[in-house]
Amino acid sequence: MFATYLIGLREGLEATLVVSILVAFLVKSQRRDRLPQVWAGVGLAVVLSVVFGSLIQYTSTSLLRTSESREFFEAVTSVAAVVFVTWMIFWMRKAARSIAGELRGKLTEALAVGSLAVAGMAFLAVVREGLETALIFYAAAESVAGGTGAGSLLALIGGIVTAVVIGFGLYRSALKINLSRFFTWTGALLILVAAGILKYGVHDFQEAGVLPGLNNQAFDISATLDPNAWYGALLAGMFNITAAPTVLELIAWVAYAVPVLVLFLRKPAQPAKPATPATPAESVRPAAESTAPAESTAPAERPQPAAAAPSPRA
Repeated sequence: MFATYLIGLREGLEATLVVSILVAFLVKSQRRDRLPQVWAGVGLAVVLSVVFGSLIQYTSTSLLRTSESREFFEAVTSVAAVVFVTWMIFWMRKAARSIAGELRGKLTEALAVGSLAVAGMAFLAVVREGLETALIFYAAAESVAGGTGAGSLLALIGGIVTAVVIGFGLYRSALKINLSRFFTWTGALLILVAAGILKYGVHDFQEAGVLPGLNNQAFDISATLDPNAWYGALLAGMFNITAAPTVLELIAWVAYAVPVLVLFLRKPAQPAKPATPATPAESVRPAAESTAPAESTAPAERPQPAAAAPSPRA
């Protein structure tokens, strides 16, 4: 359940920060009359996200009749969730510094158009987070025992509520958090969660008959990592680390987690500083110094002898 809580916290905080930026901009620019349109757009995005999540669950439980088709559907959603998680983590790290300015610029353009544009802008800013949350929640919940049951759903709601409380505290300046460090730590944990989701997707592909090796176990350490113990349940619930994975499951987990973690935790290269232009005094000084030797080493020009005056004729 911690994995679904983390998903709700991370995605919820991103959505909350987006909404707080929009609300703060309208309040400071004396456009409180547009706040109802923003909340209408946010509400519509939440409703669509819930409908999307329900549709995924209904498709898996009601529309797909055979176990093979259900396994294949869950495998596809798992791979899609991993793609969304990876994209979201790296996008947030890149856009964190410029997202506020971009949102203010788009909202300024929407204010010039009208109420529907304001609501649409708020809707588009939040619906992406909502759809990602629904998809990732389904994949993460299905990868652990219990599936999308009441416990996983309550954990997700708890993460979202925590994110709303944190976002409200930041908006009211009653709470100070190093957001860069927060997104770094939660991003690293989500990468491990995504590795577990990918491992689960590979297992579903094997059960659906798409991939081979369902009975080829890489190892079996059940005697050491007891799946019934609290630590075994914790590792399986958070990162889908199990005692007896198949060879393909192990390869998928390691091949995703290691390089993505290295790329994510690596510090981005700092842009090269432009060369400082020379001051006028500095630019004149070398020219003067370069001409001085030429003047001192040039041979002195010898005076020409005066022409002899013509002698007068007798």
